[in-house]
Amino acid sequence: MMDSSPHKLYHVHGYDSRQCLEHYFSDKPDMVFGDDTLKFVIENLTQVFSVGHINGDILIDLSSGSFVHHLYSACELFKNIIVLKVNNRCIMELKRWVDERTGAFYWGHTSTLLQEKEENSDQCQDQEAKLRSAIQHVVKCDLEKENMTEPLVLPPADCVISVWLLDLISKDQDDYIRYLRKFSRLLKPGGHLIIIGILDTTYFTVGKDKFHVFTYDKDFVRKVLVGEGFIIDYCNVKERTAVSDLIDYKAAIFIAAHKEK
Repeated sequence: MMDSSPHKLYHVHGYDSRQCLEHYFSDKPDMVFGDDTLKFVIENLTQVFSVGHINGDILIDLSSGSFVHHLYSACELFKNIIVLKVNNRCIMELKRWVDERTGAFYWGHTSTLLQEKEENSDQCQDQEAKLRSAIQHVVKCDLEKENMTEPLVLPPADCVISVWLLDLISKDQDDYIRYLRKFSRLLKPGGHLIIIGILDTTYFTVGKDKFHVFTYDKDFVRKVLVGEGFIIDYCNVKERTAVSDLIDYKAAIFIAAHKEK
């Protein structure tokens, strides 16, 4: 039975970022979400980036948690990657990996997945090192400020990637649209937006805590993007196969779109 008390909010209460990685992204035998959190993400990003339309000087990553595998393909196409995080613990966890400090989370199993998708696996053997070099800045942001990175002013991005963050910070449809507009303001005219989310979800669990997830379906997010002036270039939905009560999502969704100039 679900806890009757309100679920915590990711961007308000914070969470144990390392435990989240262990639950949903590790190579442990009992980590059952690999098809959706690892393979689905890597395969779709590889597919979208291989077309050659999405590239440039700056990519901004606005994602939940402190995972890095979604940026492997991007580091080949963008000169600079700027990572924005709302939680200090996620920043500390990510910087531990970027700086190759003792105790950093192990991501080797995900670079292996990328090698399986790339035609030339030799290019992937040092993927983690390439990504570390490409991540120029890891910046704390405040989602409620007009300029989320105040006092820093970010240059407009060629591409913004957001993985699961909109799902976790939005209390309702109005919130989702409001945050999406903020994210899209980070783009250059004609820039690309990539959103990865989870459909028909109400909660996810980290340790003993349950966190809120905004419940929506594919039609909602497509309609919102079109309403905000985006043209959808690619959309893929994968039905859930994992058996676990840590999270109650029904499917994963990947959408790539570009802003009309």
